Amino acid sequence: MQLQVMNSPFNQEQAELLNRILPTLTESQKVWLSGFLAASPYLTVPGTAGVQTRELPVKSGDVTISKEVTILFGSQTGNSQRLAKHAAKTLEGRGFQVTTSSMSDFKSNNIKKVNNLLIVVSTHGEGEPPDNALTFHEFLHGKRAPKLDGLNFSVLALGDSSYEFFCQTGKEFDARLEELGGTRLYPRFDCDLDFDEPAAEWLDGVIGGLTEAQGGTGGSVQAAGTPVVESVYSRTNPFRAEVLENINLNGRGSNKETRHLELSLEGSGLSFQPGDSLGIYPENDPKLVDALLSALNWDSTETVTVNKQGEVLSLKEALTSYFEITVLTKPFLEKAVKLSANEKLQELLAPGNDENLKSYLDGRDLLDLIKDFGPWNGSVQDFVSILRKMPSRLYSISSSLSANPDEVHLTVGAVRYDAHGRERKGVCSILCAERLQPGDTLPIYIQQNDNFKLPENPETPIIMVGPGTGVAPFRAFMQEREEIGVEGKSWMFFGDQHFVTDFLYQTEWQKWIKDGVLTKMDVAFSRDTAEKVYVQHRMLEHSKGLFEWLQQGAAVYICGDEKNMAHDVHHTLIDIIEKEGNMSREQAVEYLANMQQQKRYQRDVY
Repeated sequence: MQLQVMNSPFNQEQAELLNRILPTLTESQKVWLSGFLAASPYLTVPGTAGVQTRELPVKSGDVTISKEVTILFGSQTGNSQRLAKHAAKTLEGRGFQVTTSSMSDFKSNNIKKVNNLLIVVSTHGEGEPPDNALTFHEFLHGKRAPKLDGLNFSVLALGDSSYEFFCQTGKEFDARLEELGGTRLYPRFDCDLDFDEPAAEWLDGVIGGLTEAQGGTGGSVQAAGTPVVESVYSRTNPFRAEVLENINLNGRGSNKETRHLELSLEGSGLSFQPGDSLGIYPENDPKLVDALLSALNWDSTETVTVNKQGEVLSLKEALTSYFEITVLTKPFLEKAVKLSANEKLQELLAPGNDENLKSYLDGRDLLDLIKDFGPWNGSVQDFVSILRKMPSRLYSISSSLSANPDEVHLTVGAVRYDAHGRERKGVCSILCAERLQPGDTLPIYIQQNDNFKLPENPETPIIMVGPGTGVAPFRAFMQEREEIGVEGKSWMFFGDQHFVTDFLYQTEWQKWIKDGVLTKMDVAFSRDTAEKVYVQHRMLEHSKGLFEWLQQGAAVYICGDEKNMAHDVHHTLIDIIEKEGNMSREQAVEYLANMQQQKRYQRDVY
């Protein structure tokens, strides 16, 4: 019903305000408001005592924005979660009432009740949502998704531009929320691996949008991007950790090289829980840096400005420790083409040439680009200005802090392969394998990962699947359980190539079995038999017992390669549940999805 000025005591502006707000009220809100107005002209709305009111400028079509903000995050490694929590603290400091939740913990139907929604989400694998975003993503893109005409939203998308489906999940959420009728508070931001500055800019804009919608100035909010951290050391201010040990875990004759690193945290104030990761900022291979300088005929001592803060480094130092030089991305090539006179590079980036571009990017680095598409124009500064900042490398922590105070251990597989006529090396893994000695230091930080944690109830049975370096967090799990005297059942599935040379931490596992810390262990060494045997085959061999553990409430943990191992193990679990639970395929899939919802199925995959 519309209020008419001619038969009401309200002026035109008041009538317009009432006509806008009345249709948005629920029945309970209308009842409360009528009672409130009847009670006394001297009452104040709860939460507004002492607040001075003023007339707000109202434009046609404006929507009144509440002070309540819901932040939902989808995070595989913890970056989105950290940014979401920081955004919540910042907003609360400016008077907003904030609810922060993992997408997996949020009741999807409650989206209809949300007025202001901020989405912070990463993209995993080949354009997939993170594990804890799957259910909400599916709901929002399904037929049950409601119309969201009253929703105001903004999306912060995290991704890696070296992948084809850069920030795909964030883009999908952004488009779908608009499709359902939502209105953007602030445009979506797509962040690459160096996300701190753009994330701060996005939060600044969101706060401005919220403030302006409520009649405030909407101006820039200083310090919106200043993180609140418990230790003085963080992702943006890493700690230089001394290397205590650097040991090759593989035996002589192995096809692999797996380094066991022990680093000192003494004096850092850093702490972590089993399941967390360690970030390392590595340095590029000096030989590759020298080859790059030679190919461009640049003076290594020339100074360049490397960031917006005006930090200046010598060219060699910048290429060694500040910039990424081993990965090519489409966005980078689109910048590089402006400095090249080579028509072939323009052809490679031409519309409709995506497959050829994808093929070229695979396995090539900056040195390939320099050699393939010269001559190059512009100054040295012009060139380094288009380079991407060196991203950190995350490794699952393989030790318990309570068992090893002031230390953190890592299990790092050395990456070496040939591509396009040259030997290629993993930046961080080969730094660890070839150039890092005890006494050296590494810039590190702790990356908390609440999506990969031991059960709150220590008596809950756990099943761990971690072939190769995927064993890392489970060594931390077992150290922690031994240290605090957990008596709950535990079952480990480990696999690698050869029993004799590749059984990582063998003596430790055998001791845990002997002492009863570990209940069961099954191993698969793929190259020791005529037919390759992997961890999923061992799981199938024990399908009856494994399903019994699941029925007893066991939590399942998977760590390692996502594309092959984790994918195969996931489907093997569904096979086991279907067979041993006498279920349909759909019921088995639902069973595993429910386990994931209950945090009884967790993955640390890469």
